Amino acid sequence: MDTTNNKGAPLNGTPSKTPRSNSNSAHAQRQRLLERLKIAPIDTVTARRELDILCPAARVLELRRRGHKIETIWIERQTDCGKVHRVALYVLQTVEVSDE
Repeated sequence: MDTTNNKGAPLNGTPSKTPRSNSNSAHAQRQRLLERLKIAPIDTVTARRELDILCPAARVLELRRRGHKIETIWIERQTDCGKVHRVALYVLQTVEVSDE
């Protein structure tokens, strides 16, 4: 019995062989980006290369809509092929708590 459609994709009801931990859904990308932003700022080139997020700006926008304060600073960064581009550096703003 064939469990794939004519394009090789699993039919409904057939479990995916891709582990969920390697998910590239928008939700998973937001989670990866947010965890990384909690450690240090990240630029567009690095987010694409290290986090496998091809459109970091969209994920940042979605995180902002969920209430996260993320600042954009424009910088110049060299890509892997050696060209310099103006890209965004994303910085997660922390909320300061006063002792008052």
